[in-house]
Amino acid sequence: MEAEWFAQRATLRCLARQHPEWSQAELAATVGRSRSWVVKWLARFKEVPPDELAVLSSRSRARHTPPPSTPKAVVERILAIRDEPPEHLKRVPGPKAILYYLPRDEQAQALGVPLPRSTRTIWKVLRAHGRIEVEVPRRHQPRPPRGPLAEVQLDFKDATTVAPEPDGKRLHAVETLNFVDAGTSSPLMAEVSSDFHAETAFDSVVRFLRQFGRPQRFTFDRDPRWVGSASGRDFPSAFVRFLLCLGVEPNICPPHHPQDNCFVERYHRAYGEECLRVFRPGTEEEVREVTATFLPHYNYERPNQARSCGNRPPRVAFPTLPTLPALPEQVDPDAWLAPIHGQAYARRVQPKGTIAVDRHDYYIARALAGQQVVLVVNAQDARFDAVLGKEVVKSLPIKGLVGQPLPFDEYATRMREEARSEYRRWLQQHRGWRQTSLWAS
Repeated sequence: MEAEWFAQRATLRCLARQHPEWSQAELAATVGRSRSWVVKWLARFKEVPPDELAVLSSRSRARHTPPPSTPKAVVERILAIRDEPPEHLKRVPGPKAILYYLPRDEQAQALGVPLPRSTRTIWKVLRAHGRIEVEVPRRHQPRPPRGPLAEVQLDFKDATTVAPEPDGKRLHAVETLNFVDAGTSSPLMAEVSSDFHAETAFDSVVRFLRQFGRPQRFTFDRDPRWVGSASGRDFPSAFVRFLLCLGVEPNICPPHHPQDNCFVERYHRAYGEECLRVFRPGTEEEVREVTATFLPHYNYERPNQARSCGNRPPRVAFPTLPTLPALPEQVDPDAWLAPIHGQAYARRVQPKGTIAVDRHDYYIARALAGQQVVLVVNAQDARFDAVLGKEVVKSLPIKGLVGQPLPFDEYATRMREEARSEYRRWLQQHRGWRQTSLWAS
């Protein structure tokens, strides 16, 4: 467990460094821990140098002094004052009022024991015995506006009007992959297909980049076609590494936070209610036709009530869009290492003394079989530092690196094949060999 905790703390430190605009709740949801845990460790990270590993280890939680306890008789008097207030008090007393009345209570004085001296102690007593219900306030803060084409959000929308195939796919018979600009609320591109998997989705993103250029950020959810696994918390997928090498920030939404992909989700609502449910297309070609008609209607005719549009159609409010940087002719296929410097991954050593990261095996030591180690990314030296406890037991050169720039087309083909391989492994784990064979055929 210590290795997993170590990796979670390293993940939190990397996320806080990469996404300073994220709230504590978003960080907690991404790491899978509580908000108080995030607050505690963020405070600890500020006390030490940025890359220090010792701070990621656990500290003793033992108390230096025994916790004070409130005598049972005093608890009974506190509850009695709460339930039966003094006659001249015409309201239910709170902790402050009880703290005032308790030393003046004759039965409490007759106990001959120390009485609470803080409202916090009385609040704890009332809370423990169901006299106070704590309601956490929900704080909603508007997000700062994005610039045009600074962030593009993408997601799949299921065309539910298309009937499932009798001998084929039962769900998601036809899907639309939508690209929506967060700065203008304008849908930029929509691709319809009955066979969206990691490979075809990757091709759609490449076509978008060729047509519009490279935005600062792509925002998407944890669909396995993007992140390679259901959790998306492990080693960066081929698609994520592809974006990092192009200088595009991959912004993966935390679990249960659809508001982080709100612009494309809001477009999906309009697309579903005003297009799919109205025209009810029954085939892939019909979905493609109604989508091609709805896109200009949404951009140039339909008033949009987003703050950026001011009740005007998106492309009327923004008649011209900025020119984005074009795709480079040469790509450094190892540039994804620098953004994840300091990231950590917990792995259990196999009986042969090896661990697996991505699609590669690394030898640690047979003597450590069954134990969990933490692999910390050292981008400067292109290696993993295997940490056991608080010591680095071995340094492992990262496998799969190319070491030289590649033409964009060659690099895109390489990452497309890796995305396909990752998705096949996911299918084998979650859907079985039969579905994998059907998809591969």
